[in-house]
Amino acid sequence: MDIDDQINAIVAPFTHIVEQIVFFAVPVNGVGLPLVLVWLLVAATVFTFYFRFVNLRGIAQAFRILRGDYNNPKHDGEVTHFQALSAALSGTVGLGNIAGVAIAISLGGPGATFWMILAGFLGMSSKFVECTLGVKYRRIDAEGVVSGGPMHYLTDGLANKGWPQLGKVLAIFFAVMCIGGSFGGGNMFQANQAYAGFQDMLGRFSIDGQFGWLFGIVMAVFVGLVIIGGIKSIGRVTRILVPLMCLIYVAAGMFIILGHLDELPAAISLIISSAFSPESVGGGFVGVLIQGVRRAAFSNEAGVGSAAIAHSAVKTNEPVTEGLVALLEPFIDTIIVCTMTALVVVITGAHTQSGIEGIEMTSRAFNSVIPGFDMILVVAVVLFAFSTMVTWSYYGLKSWTFLFGDSKAMDLTYKLLFLICVVLGSGATMEAVIGFSDAMIFAMSFGNIIGLYVMMPEVRRDLDSYFRRLNAGEIVATRNT
Repeated sequence: MDIDDQINAIVAPFTHIVEQIVFFAVPVNGVGLPLVLVWLLVAATVFTFYFRFVNLRGIAQAFRILRGDYNNPKHDGEVTHFQALSAALSGTVGLGNIAGVAIAISLGGPGATFWMILAGFLGMSSKFVECTLGVKYRRIDAEGVVSGGPMHYLTDGLANKGWPQLGKVLAIFFAVMCIGGSFGGGNMFQANQAYAGFQDMLGRFSIDGQFGWLFGIVMAVFVGLVIIGGIKSIGRVTRILVPLMCLIYVAAGMFIILGHLDELPAAISLIISSAFSPESVGGGFVGVLIQGVRRAAFSNEAGVGSAAIAHSAVKTNEPVTEGLVALLEPFIDTIIVCTMTALVVVITGAHTQSGIEGIEMTSRAFNSVIPGFDMILVVAVVLFAFSTMVTWSYYGLKSWTFLFGDSKAMDLTYKLLFLICVVLGSGATMEAVIGFSDAMIFAMSFGNIIGLYVMMPEVRRDLDSYFRRLNAGEIVATRNT
């Protein structure tokens, strides 16, 4: 029995139990509707209406904050708004945008794109709430190191409401799930897919052989060099890597779309009509809706609470400002990048070709117009996987130190375990581990959203106060002072 079989034999029973609980589904029109998706979508809808469509009225101010109009180096925190957003985006933009959208279309048809966009739009409100609370309840030690996220706003926020025990239970549950998710979905899966792309590239040059462990060691070295420096180092890397890869990918997508402008109206019409068509693949209307919402949820993680950990490190004394910046995350990740992928797939007709799905469908779509772009996609997969790993290492570390104490020994222990998982993920196919970790990531949303519901009145007061002071001229852009 090799290492794959040994690991799968150990974790398979736990995987089955956790997946059955987290992804419990009720049959609707012959399709299983995962209740966790309902949980996330309902919360996003409630927050959108409760905060009076902050996902629309807050965008302009969010971009002004992001470009540095209100930056103040004297404010508490470790990174700028742009670095915080880049770090959070690096944990979401990646394989899901390249391969996941194509999977959604192959299972739910082009109409899944419509529901993906809608879910992404609503998810902007969830990001706003959780990231505002992340900054509001963050903790900063004597050396200026920030610790924030659901672990802290669940503990302190619910304690302020008179429910300290509930807050502690939810915070511990979140932290445990986050650690598991960081080792699996945020690490092993990323390393595994990065090596798969690298191996495919080697095959094009007639280079055969299994280099998984060697690839994993090299990847672990580079990941280690970044994560040892903490969020500041992560921010410096992701502020260059994420925008660059997004720019290349979106530019290629725009090139294809602009070259097929005459086909764009038909593609958009197909997406909209298919979204409501009972004859659509994948279980009709319900199946299409599920695939679209699932893709958006897996892509931007709105409501899961993970991004609040990265956004908490921002330099600001106004928590609402980072909440506004954070709502751009689903906008960029889902509404722009995922939609771009979907349009390219539909316009090129790649979705009509049988026997292909996932990254192969996306690759074929781009390659049909830009020969050789599949090689660029391989590089993008490796770099996106790398950026996702360094960001999830930060999420897992903050959850780890929340449970076991913030010391150099605990810090080093977690990082060593994380780097070991990079090597394991590269050299093995660990379906059971990945299924378990994905379930843990979505389990994070259960406790997180309960806390968001309880604390949303105070976030609304903070939001109203911020815009009132902004409109009254009490808050002035630093570039004008």
